[in-house]
Amino acid sequence: MWKLGGLAAALICRMKGRFYYAVRAGRNPGVYETWDECKKQVDRFPNAIFKKFATEDDAWAFVGTEAINSQTASSECGGQRKSADESEQQNCGGLKHLLDLSDDDDDDDDNEDEPCSKRFKSTKPFIDSEHKFTYMGDAVAVYTDGCCTSNGKKQSRAGIGVYWGPGHSLNLSERLSGRQTNQRAEIVAACRAIEQAKELNIEKLVIFTDSMFTINGITKWIKSWKSNGWKLSSGGSVINKQDFKRLDKLTSGINIEWMHVPGHAGFTGNEAADSLAKDGASKPLC
Repeated sequence: MWKLGGLAAALICRMKGRFYYAVRAGRNPGVYETWDECKKQVDRFPNAIFKKFATEDDAWAFVGTEAINSQTASSECGGQRKSADESEQQNCGGLKHLLDLSDDDDDDDDNEDEPCSKRFKSTKPFIDSEHKFTYMGDAVAVYTDGCCTSNGKKQSRAGIGVYWGPGHSLNLSERLSGRQTNQRAEIVAACRAIEQAKELNIEKLVIFTDSMFTINGITKWIKSWKSNGWKLSSGGSVINKQDFKRLDKLTSGINIEWMHVPGHAGFTGNEAADSLAKDGASKPLC
């Protein structure tokens, strides 16, 4: 099968009326497929920056350039914020926001899969007076990952990784204690990141993870699990009950936004967290 070049793909997209809507500065920066979704992110958002593209790559490239703080004037808009309806005529127009639904987790039965969260390509680095963190608006960004070699087998070894930034003192690589599975490692990695954030009195946190299982578990399924006595809709028990209880307790008292990134797709933060998790898996159990 022939692969279309960027120019050819762009021309076909234009002929079909297919466009991608890139939001660089808005409520949730990312790439969307419909103007309605794009509008939700930029309407009445101070100094919103968004633009229409014919190809997904071009849209992500626009989002992936230096992110703009909500208080920063927009050069694309001449420093003056227009209404979303006015800007749409110049910048935006059709397709719903892109979701990456891939998840390599396969060891547990809690697979009530449902899409959640948007992809992010990059964030704006900001250095505070004490610690070097990556910020998204006023929230600190962190990448978490878990891994498990020989997943589901007796010789399995699981590790967790938490990545705050290049050479950051908080970067964490640990062996997972207890039952050695990939999904447990993903959940516990998020727990450790929140624990670290709370120790530093961080009030707002954006957690990037490639585990849709973790995201959906803590943001959606846990409500029904609690009301059903920690039973699945199928009647079985929630295998990762204790880990999700721990995560649920930790999310209290801190503002957390969960963001999904595709694993092994070249996202620097995710690749770094994955490397830390693999290193953790090689360590002995405490």
